[in-house]
Amino acid sequence: MIKDIDFPEIKDVYIAIVHSRIDDNDHWMVTIINENKFPLDTVLVVSKGYGTVKNEQVKTSTLRRSFETVPANGTQQVEPIIEEVFGLTNEYWLSFYAKEKLFDKKFVFTAGSISKQFLVNIPILNEQGILHP
Repeated sequence: MIKDIDFPEIKDVYIAIVHSRIDDNDHWMVTIINENKFPLDTVLVVSKGYGTVKNEQVKTSTLRRSFETVPANGTQQVEPIIEEVFGLTNEYWLSFYAKEKLFDKKFVFTAGSISKQFLVNIPILNEQGILHP
């Protein structure tokens, strides 16, 4: 039964939407941040966007990315994200193994939450971005 399954809490693992300016153009990159003293192994990220645009339901393609590892106190770029989907809810479901246990967590950036007005400094990257705890 589901009540018998151990769902360990994820600590010190984040998804950030990192902003940079290259050749006078804005670029945004989805990035995994691991602030733990151990690596994340067999990492899978499933991303999708959804919402309403001009009174019509809109869904993006579901994308899957996998990475062998995200190092301890390290980062991993996942995928670029385009400004056209900032008006949608963008969801990233992160799964990984750590210390022989399976972890997963859904990170949801609500419609309009990815914006330059919400940029914060992300010390591990030494860059500005939107950080989702």
